[in-house]
Amino acid sequence: MPTLKSYNPATGTVMGEVPITNPGDIPEMVKKSRNAQPSWDQLGHHARNKLLVDAYRDIQSQTERLASLITREMGKPFREGLIEAESLGSHLEEELREIELAVVPETYRDEKSLSTVYRDPLGVCAAITPWNFPLSMPSWMVIPALSTGNVVLLKPSEETPLCGQAFVDILNAHLPKDVLNVIHGADEQGKKLVESNVDLIAFTGSRETGKDILRSASRTFKRVVLEMGGKDPMIILEDAHLEKAARFAAFNSFRNSGQVCVSTERIFVPEKIAEQFEALLVETVEGLELGDGMKETTTLGPMVNSRQRDHVLGQIDDAVTEGAEILLGGDGHKDNFVKPTVLTNVTESMSIASDETFGPVACVTRVASVDEAIRKANSTPFGLGAAVFGENEEETSRIARQLNAGMVGINQGVAPCVRGTPWIGARESGYGFHKSKDGHRQFTQTRVVTKRF
Repeated sequence: MPTLKSYNPATGTVMGEVPITNPGDIPEMVKKSRNAQPSWDQLGHHARNKLLVDAYRDIQSQTERLASLITREMGKPFREGLIEAESLGSHLEEELREIELAVVPETYRDEKSLSTVYRDPLGVCAAITPWNFPLSMPSWMVIPALSTGNVVLLKPSEETPLCGQAFVDILNAHLPKDVLNVIHGADEQGKKLVESNVDLIAFTGSRETGKDILRSASRTFKRVVLEMGGKDPMIILEDAHLEKAARFAAFNSFRNSGQVCVSTERIFVPEKIAEQFEALLVETVEGLELGDGMKETTTLGPMVNSRQRDHVLGQIDDAVTEGAEILLGGDGHKDNFVKPTVLTNVTESMSIASDETFGPVACVTRVASVDEAIRKANSTPFGLGAAVFGENEEETSRIARQLNAGMVGINQGVAPCVRGTPWIGARESGYGFHKSKDGHRQFTQTRVVTKRF
């Protein structure tokens, strides 16, 4: 049986392997899942949620092992892997309660009739998840799907199959057979899953793949929930607290080596304060330590693979060729490690200003006015997150409302946000959304039943 090998991006060593799913077997896997769904639904919310709580207690007892697996398989520093692993069950029972309340039947009546709105499970859900958060993203999709009575086929990224398998193994120690199954492979398996007889496809990944999924799903009108990355802008106003702005810009541009869908990828700063801000940004970034994520002092790990490294380095080189100035980094890269790089004089014509980078680069563009900053912030087809930094609450709120993004942070990133709010993209960054009452309902079919008195 062919296997999918997993490599440590920091060392190049083989971490382990999993059997590749035969694409021809996927329709039968979907059929088995569909046969298991009615019994899973009939258990009811309370019984389903109890099984999920028990499974996540097992996850909580293994957070250090899982964090180490995350770090060794995709590269992020161990402390960040630990935060990810610990976050899985930290609010699970509250989330399950939110899901249950989101699908409670609602009644409407007039003098002649009573209508009841039900939200029933769709049936079989396909979850296709990325490598940058290899445990939390599967959890985001699997939990609402299972809690609302659906069954799930999970295809984790081919870059992090061991994390995906570990997640499934822990849950399946508690779940009935065929309620949650895993599919391993790359494009061929993903395409076959999307084309199969599933009822919903939840996907997080590239815009190009998301568009392919949407085209394929449209043939049979499958439901889709797509989060497709971003090119998040940060607008800094003249009255902003520059030290705070620089710290955030450094954190949000370089966290997980920039391999985050809501990383800050474009920074717009007024000419008047640009030099001071750039100096503060460089000073902050100089304190980052690049290395193997298992080393305690590491704050910046490698790119997940050589393809991602080459993409980032290609964007940097092209930007410099077109007139961008390197303030820090830019060369001396080795293996999958890209040295943290700060660029200024970045213009709209450059690829690094319009195409998602997903790497450890902070791009600064000087602007002459707030209106110019807003226009340039909105100049890409993406619209996931954005940030505005300034001390005038009325002004920052006004600007936030003009940005074409699903989520905007004022003097912070898009997270943390208040529980109960959706994770949502605008334009080509999102189609549907996660979390919140509305997000949980996307895993259900709404039905209205009306009777006359």
